[in-house]
Amino acid sequence: MQLLDPMLPDQFLVKRKVNENKDTFTLTLEPLEKKSFLYQPGQFNMLYMFGLGEVAISISGNSEKPLPLIHTIRAVGTTTKAMQKLKKGDVIGLRGPFGSSWPIIQAKGKDVIIVVGGIGLAPLRPVIYYILAHRQDYGRVSLLYGARTPEDQIYLNEFAGWQEKLDFFTIVDRASKKWNGDVGVVTRLIPKAKFNPSNTLAMICGPEVMMRFVSLALQDKGLIPEQIFVSMERNMKCAIGFCGHCQLGGTFICKDGPVFTYKEMKRYLELREV
Repeated sequence: MQLLDPMLPDQFLVKRKVNENKDTFTLTLEPLEKKSFLYQPGQFNMLYMFGLGEVAISISGNSEKPLPLIHTIRAVGTTTKAMQKLKKGDVIGLRGPFGSSWPIIQAKGKDVIIVVGGIGLAPLRPVIYYILAHRQDYGRVSLLYGARTPEDQIYLNEFAGWQEKLDFFTIVDRASKKWNGDVGVVTRLIPKAKFNPSNTLAMICGPEVMMRFVSLALQDKGLIPEQIFVSMERNMKCAIGFCGHCQLGGTFICKDGPVFTYKEMKRYLELREV
């Protein structure tokens, strides 16, 4: 399902809300009216709080089982803080899906390295689900996850399953007394990833400064910019390239992205002011 009018939100029912950590939560949504809904990993929806406003949120569920819809959200502004107060049975508006997707088909037969920072794990969780369901179609798969602290990690109950089929490594900026893992920035995990640089695709999501340094580190390992994909997700307000909030040069992140090759975003990501 894609809405007939891309500016008109449909009504969705909150079926479940899970608190991932102190400021991040996951909503499970189903349409009030029985409908189908198709999306690709990497796409996003516009979630609308009636009377308050809307925000662009990546879809973080299983694209092969698209309903109910799953969105993981960080409460950082008026609209998302209001969403944090939603409970089962509440109604929310939704427009979508919008945007480009991760290259899961292009990656078949190749090694895959996924590097995420913080809530950047949410837009790539559909890729993880897809790869796990089609594990035989891919080579070595490495998932490198960085968070500010152990308490800021999300989807903790899924880690064990990922470790069984993926090369999964985690790192935190600041460790607690109970943390026995790596400490530092996520680029420190790249030497642990096993991949053939000539036959690899990388997918990265997180703060833009993190994506820049990860992309540079992967190029040092032999990847070229066309093999590296990033999700920009900056300042998206309308999802159809109308308002201009997300414009970078002649590119509209909401309409042309949010997933791009590093080659396409290189000139912007390597500007410290961006």
